[in-house]
Amino acid sequence: MVNQVIQVSIRTVLPSANGFAVFVGTDEKVFVIYVDQGVGTAIAMLFKGLPRERPLTHDLFLNVLTALGARIERAIINDIKTSTYFARLIISAENELHTKKILEIDARPSDSIALALAQSAPIYVTKTVWDEVEDMSDLLRQIESGPGASEPDGPELH
Repeated sequence: MVNQVIQVSIRTVLPSANGFAVFVGTDEKVFVIYVDQGVGTAIAMLFKGLPRERPLTHDLFLNVLTALGARIERAIINDIKTSTYFARLIISAENELHTKKILEIDARPSDSIALALAQSAPIYVTKTVWDEVEDMSDLLRQIESGPGASEPDGPELH
């Protein structure tokens, strides 16, 4: 049986006590993935469309993919185990003979999100993960409603 997926978007990226809180979801439901400082900064810059003075690690990886005739097709957050998320990157590559190859690579959700954002590729969550995560829509609304809202504080980095 093929696992169903739900397309999500990055709703916001906020600093947290241990790095960044990446709010992911739809109009119906939002959940949070806590990421480390480095990749959180990259995601925040990509999300806000801020220019980077020099290529970051994700930029380097994308430059190599481009040079090889490949691109990120989509990112899928496909599992969660003891508060740790797992993801897969789907990459398509075409060689000079126009032979197309699809690669599926295990990756951290934070890297997958950064790479998908950089190439405007869709981000998906499996229905299994979607059903398991806690809805944080109320927290996001509280944060967006103005000053004095509490900063998210994640238990661990992913």
